[in-house]
Amino acid sequence: MIVLPLSPKQDKYLRDHGLVKKYTKQVDILLSNIHHPGLNLELLEPKDKGIYSFRLDIHYRALFVFHSPEIVEIIVITNHYQ
Repeated sequence: MIVLPLSPKQDKYLRDHGLVKKYTKQVDILLSNIHHPGLNLELLEPKDKGIYSFRLDIHYRALFVFHSPEIVEIIVITNHYQ
């Protein structure tokens, strides 16, 4: 599987919030085992949009889509509780 590079805006968000290390760790897990329980992977509603999320930590999530079975794009890093 391939994860496309983050947009400059999302890359800056990671750096500004001190999430680079956590993001890198979770993406490595995503690439090695998408079903790993530590990702807390979920398909978001409405399910037909195909937007998934995985946890960076208790507060932050990464939302992503599959462009194909082997290509993932992280579309946004977000504070889960805002």
